[in-house]
Amino acid sequence: MEADERRRRVRAVRARLGRGGPPRTRGPDLERVTLPARDCDLLRDLLVGEGVETVVEIGLAYGSSALAIGEALVTVGAPHPRHIAVDPFQRTSFADAGWRLLRDAGLDGISELIALPSALALPRLVADGLVADAAFVDGSHRFHEVFVDLYFLRLLVRPGGLIVLDDDWTPSVRTALRYYEHNLGWTPLPAAFATGTHRHPGDAPAAPPVPRCRAVRLPDPPVEPPFEAFQPFWAGL
Repeated sequence: MEADERRRRVRAVRARLGRGGPPRTRGPDLERVTLPARDCDLLRDLLVGEGVETVVEIGLAYGSSALAIGEALVTVGAPHPRHIAVDPFQRTSFADAGWRLLRDAGLDGISELIALPSALALPRLVADGLVADAAFVDGSHRFHEVFVDLYFLRLLVRPGGLIVLDDDWTPSVRTALRYYEHNLGWTPLPAAFATGTHRHPGDAPAAPPVPRCRAVRLPDPPVEPPFEAFQPFWAGL
């Protein structure tokens, strides 16, 4: 299948998802769980600009971000594209809704699903020697689980690669990510999602709205701070 035809197929499924929703939902959480189309487009364009070949995603859910990642991989046309989605609830709570859409888009040949919690799946990928160009994180929003996801992603994503997080407006996600920005040299890319959807941090109406997604670039070479070095990271979030 030619690259243009593959892109058209992916875009057709993305459009279908936007019009009618996924084949099945687990309840009234579609809007809360699904990455908006505008942010999906920005994610796709960011990954295309990076020329990605391997992308790790945490949280497949209804597949909106996964389809954008797949479109980016098809557009780049690298020799061995690979999309690894980690989601322990895809086959249970989501009834394979996201995976079905990936299959309908013809992306099942380059995508794989690991139906394990990310805290178990990511260290296995590290042990397997996987090197990714980028990662998209939209799994658990509990602080400790986001923090652990980012810990292992810094070992999986190549130096100079990208990590994108959804829901940076939530205090738990913002706080976890800021540790790595303040202590490990991760550089935010504020322009990447400046034109995307915005939310008030912590849903506090008085707080200025911020982009829903936040992209960061890992340092090259990696930063490993001195043993006792520590920069506070929770103020001014």
